[in-house]
Amino acid sequence: MAERLSLTSAFSSSSMASLSAASRLLPSATKAARLSLSTPSPSLSSSSSSLKCLRSSLLSPHLLLRQRRSAVHVAASNFGTVASPKCFASDPDQLKSAREDIKEILNTKFCHPILVRLGWHDAGTYNKNIEEWPQRGGADGSLRFEIELKHAANAGLVNALKLLETIKDKYSGVTYADLFQLASATAIEEAGGPKIPMKYGRVDTSSPDQCPEEGRLPDAGPPNPAAHLREVFYRMGLNDKEIVALSGAHTLGRSRPERSGWGKPETKYTKDGPGAPGGQSWTVQWLKFDNSYFKDIKERMDEDLLVLPTDAVLFEDPAFKVYAEKYAADQNEFFKDYAEAHAKLSNLGAKFDPPEGISIDDGPVTAAPEKFVAAKYSSGKD
Repeated sequence: MAERLSLTSAFSSSSMASLSAASRLLPSATKAARLSLSTPSPSLSSSSSSLKCLRSSLLSPHLLLRQRRSAVHVAASNFGTVASPKCFASDPDQLKSAREDIKEILNTKFCHPILVRLGWHDAGTYNKNIEEWPQRGGADGSLRFEIELKHAANAGLVNALKLLETIKDKYSGVTYADLFQLASATAIEEAGGPKIPMKYGRVDTSSPDQCPEEGRLPDAGPPNPAAHLREVFYRMGLNDKEIVALSGAHTLGRSRPERSGWGKPETKYTKDGPGAPGGQSWTVQWLKFDNSYFKDIKERMDEDLLVLPTDAVLFEDPAFKVYAEKYAADQNEFFKDYAEAHAKLSNLGAKFDPPEGISIDDGPVTAAPEKFVAAKYSSGKD
């Protein structure tokens, strides 16, 4: 969440070496321009739904047949349960299968924090004052491009891309934008957090020149933390309650000083991993999603637990404190508000195909609360 700092992963390696190893996950503008029916590379996702439809019908007729037969719920609509043969930005069946593969990675790599951070940083560039897509930023998959990965706030996120590389190769019918948000929400849920009311169908940007400029993500230690948080999150269309609720995701993860400049090299809670040892966590059980972040920030009784200026201000600013106190006292309230705020963040700036989005959860689909309807924060229009 912070510039050069956010939720960090137990999975780590040299960022420069990883950039080289992940090169085929970072398509250049030239490669994107060469994408055609004659070169259907699964690792290069086209933003054109019509091209994807045609390509899938040529290469995988059995997949298209399954799409026609599969039961798909379209969020906030009265569509029937049988899918239309029209291709959407992402294939619902592939989304479901990708979610199961993400769970396997989480169980073996302990990478919940960095996958949460990946989704946040792709969506968190949204500017509500810019109407045009993709200039407005947001959840559009642009973080896969090297130029955006090199932004200081995204240090280490190449490791998250490497973790998802095999899944993207396996499920070419899932956009990067959807994959990043799917991984982020699944990581929260698998760590013991609330069920996130997600929807999918996000369209990808197609080239590096569509990436947002650097500087849209928050910093960890600004001179005026409260004013800085409001400046950044208000620009996204978020409010004080959502700022505090989303901050609670720091219950997961560690800060590594070699990436962010913050935290200790290791503590008694991180020296043995799991995953690569080291860093300083905000909580004792830093792979468990609960409300301990708020309790620990309030008490500040353990010098081995990290407290950043943007953490401390949650109990110093009067408006923030109302929510921080509530979440420290009541985990159910925190989970409810966090789930809504995370879903809202994941939709910011996105262009959906279909415009209503797609739900991949079983059972009847209910409309999200009005303030989280994507049309307020994104649209199905260019």
